[in-house]
Amino acid sequence: FGLLVWTVIKILSVTVPVILGVAFFVLFERKVIGWMHVRHGPTYIGRIFGIGFIQLQNLAGYAFAVFMIFSLPVCMARDGHVRVEVLSERLSRRYRVWAEGLALMVLLIPLFALTIITYWPNLSYSWAIRERALETGGLPGIFLIKTALPLASLLMIIQGIAAFLRKYEAEYGAPRLPEDPHSPTSSGTG
Repeated sequence: FGLLVWTVIKILSVTVPVILGVAFFVLFERKVIGWMHVRHGPTYIGRIFGIGFIQLQNLAGYAFAVFMIFSLPVCMARDGHVRVEVLSERLSRRYRVWAEGLALMVLLIPLFALTIITYWPNLSYSWAIRERALETGGLPGIFLIKTALPLASLLMIIQGIAAFLRKYEAEYGAPRLPEDPHSPTSSGTG
């Protein structure tokens, strides 16, 4: 019986400090995470500028959403989008130009056109009721923010076409325009 008691005491002398250590570590971790989640900025800024806390929260979220939506066409214009070029880096430049054109016609234009078409009724309703934030005291003008999605989709289509035309021109040269027979520099017999 004495050996059993001694074994239990040894087990408890090891496990109890470990359990207490883990418990205090979890408590400390939760205190730190709770301190990290305290929002210091909008409360103080709201007092300075006279804007309510809810409006500042709305403004931060909506500004980020608009920024992210309009960053897509900018990224496309700068040719900064990500491609998987495992196979295409071994292929000819001419093939890559036509692959980009095919991707434009099959993927980019239909996807963003579908986005515009399916989102249009929601946007029309939002403009009709002059939609505002759901929260009491939230920002008005949500319909303006919702306009960013179809506008960015249209810009993506335009940027996709422009990117293809730039690559086409780099590969094949600028397309020749027909000369005006009535211009003074033409070689015609006008």
